[in-house]
Amino acid sequence: MSSEKGSSALEIMVTFILGAAAGFVAGILVAPASGEETRRKIQTEVNKTGEKAKENFDRLTKEAEKGIKVVREKTQEGIDAIREFIDKKKEEFLKRGPETLPGDEDVKA
Repeated sequence: MSSEKGSSALEIMVTFILGAAAGFVAGILVAPASGEETRRKIQTEVNKTGEKAKENFDRLTKEAEKGIKVVREKTQEGIDAIREFIDKKKEEFLKRGPETLPGDEDVKA
């Protein structure tokens, strides 16, 4: 489920950035200005948009890393609990001895 949220957030972010950039470029192209000034404004906005995209990507990457860390920790906790359970059952089995195996009660040798 969390991957669906991440994809949705990423899609929203990309859509927002592209929409903002398209709106800015359209505004620049319609506004009266010299070609050199227009190119400079477009280049400035492209740089800003790229920086914002990188910042958002870095933020999403950090959030994903946090999620991965939590999953690893929870997985290790589960593995530890399973090992503890197995060790406990192994000790119980060894205390009973091999002559008390389940199903052997009816068998007389």
